[in-house]
Amino acid sequence: MRGGDIDRNGVLWGSGSNGTLVSFDRSKCKGSLNGPNATGNHCLEGFAFHKYPGPAFEGFENGSGEASYYTWVDHHNTVGLGENIPISTANLNDGFVAFKDGQMVMLRIPYPLGFFAKGLDGRIDDPNAGWKGRGLWSTNGDRTPWLKEGGKGSKPRAVHIQVRSDPLAH
Repeated sequence: MRGGDIDRNGVLWGSGSNGTLVSFDRSKCKGSLNGPNATGNHCLEGFAFHKYPGPAFEGFENGSGEASYYTWVDHHNTVGLGENIPISTANLNDGFVAFKDGQMVMLRIPYPLGFFAKGLDGRIDDPNAGWKGRGLWSTNGDRTPWLKEGGKGSKPRAVHIQVRSDPLAH
């Protein structure tokens, strides 16, 4: 598991290196969580794996080729998809992927081309301004930003992403 966050119900959500969004719900554990029998392998029932969008590697069909780096939980409906929604970086899909109502929702970033997020966080600047007063913040860039759109001299960027409630929303 790579970077993760905990939702309001105490469930841990993280980006799995196997192409899945991993959740761990301690309340599903049947055995002891403390003492000498708590070896780290004693609560398999607490784990769930949710396949990221995209094709899988041969022999690993339960996952995806997606290489998510970090997962963040939107506790306050910052994006507009609802409260308590885990959102992962979707580096091979040029954006982010949210897990809402058991479904993966792609949030593809059209510009700059080849968007490569290393992390994300949300901010609500004006709760009364609808989608215009809130949004995600992320960085765009990997270790070689000059190989992306813009070419030589390009540097990583901080990007503010806002999701309209409807494509024609003002």
